[in-house]
Amino acid sequence: MSRESRPTDVRHYDVILSPVITEKATMLSEHNKVVFRVAKTATKPAIKAAVEKLFDVKVASVNTLVTKGKVKRFRNTLGQRSDVKKAVVTLVDGFSIDVTTGL
Repeated sequence: MSRESRPTDVRHYDVILSPVITEKATMLSEHNKVVFRVAKTATKPAIKAAVEKLFDVKVASVNTLVTKGKVKRFRNTLGQRSDVKKAVVTLVDGFSIDVTTGL
């Protein structure tokens, strides 16, 4: 089956929100790792399944982290940034994802 004819579960798009494109994430891509922003309720098996289905790759492991939102001041008002959950996905050797092209 080609990639276009295979049905993709819509819930996978709810798990993976966006790729993280930073200097640190770019350095990790040299070691076969890709960083994604994911839903706060996403589990490691759900993240693994979503990446494997959406990008047609094999995932070796998934590490997650939650960055707590900082309190920021703008003029006289206080604001709070949202908490962000990220996933560092390690791919099996021979597979790669180009996050700059999109889905």
